Amino acid sequence: MQTILGSGGSIGIELAKALRTYTNDIRLVSRYPKKVNDSDELMKADLTQLADIKRAIKGSEIVYITIGFPYKTKVWEHEWPTFIQNAIEACSEENAKLVFFDNIYMYDPNHLDGMTEDTPIKPTSNKGKVRAEVAQLIMNAIGTGKVEALIARSADFYGPSIQNTSMLTEMVFKPLSQGKKANWLASVNYKHSFTYTPDAGRATALLGNTPDAYNQVWHLPTAKNSLTGKEWIEAIGNEMDKPAKIQLASRSMVKLMGLFIPVMREIPEMMYQYDRNYEFISDKFMNRFEFEITPYQLGIRQIINADYKS
Repeated sequence: MQTILGSGGSIGIELAKALRTYTNDIRLVSRYPKKVNDSDELMKADLTQLADIKRAIKGSEIVYITIGFPYKTKVWEHEWPTFIQNAIEACSEENAKLVFFDNIYMYDPNHLDGMTEDTPIKPTSNKGKVRAEVAQLIMNAIGTGKVEALIARSADFYGPSIQNTSMLTEMVFKPLSQGKKANWLASVNYKHSFTYTPDAGRATALLGNTPDAYNQVWHLPTAKNSLTGKEWIEAIGNEMDKPAKIQLASRSMVKLMGLFIPVMREIPEMMYQYDRNYEFISDKFMNRFEFEITPYQLGIRQIINADYKS
């Protein structure tokens, strides 16, 4: 049995599709699980509760964590460390391997231009500190032999049929499709890598089913030659045959918006990712595996075909 904790999000869905290459015994766990494959086993669970986590993991050989807690610092600080500790405990008791889908928030902001698995861990944001803490909990558990695990780390992601969790979807694809201006943070002149969600799902499944991939960190396969904000907006606009108009949101503007839109209050501390080059390198993965990364232009076209053409 291979189990996905937090199966309803964009990564969990793509991972469930990809796992069919390796097994038909897939368990999807969330508050309101839905089948991705006909043979999926569904389990309702409150993953903030240790008892539910243990019940969800029972009988599993590999456990994938793709859960996404609400994008609020206080929620992250309260929920993430406890959840990871509980997941480690449950996996250890069940002798299940653990695969953690991670982001790059913990990296030193001064080293984002060419991020590798060896990029220094030195977060300046509160969310980054939480991610550093939970990653260290996993590495500590590996070091003590409590659990066999790996961390699969992604850049910001984009892909088809994503709702509310992709900056590129919410700020560029959606407004351009409606004839409105695209939005971007800080500056459109810096490069920004994005990981394509179907690629992330396939690669995470591959890592989870590769015995010698465990007990280390991997960057998930991400296209090279990343685009600047301006180039992203122009490429998406051209593919949609829409004018690539741009509206830039400064830090002060985002803070002002936060007075009226609660979710925007969480954005200012992360804006450093858009005022410098953000280049994500996945050479370690590509040197180890044969894998075809989706080029950016093809990814854009597939998203538009899936979500913006009737």
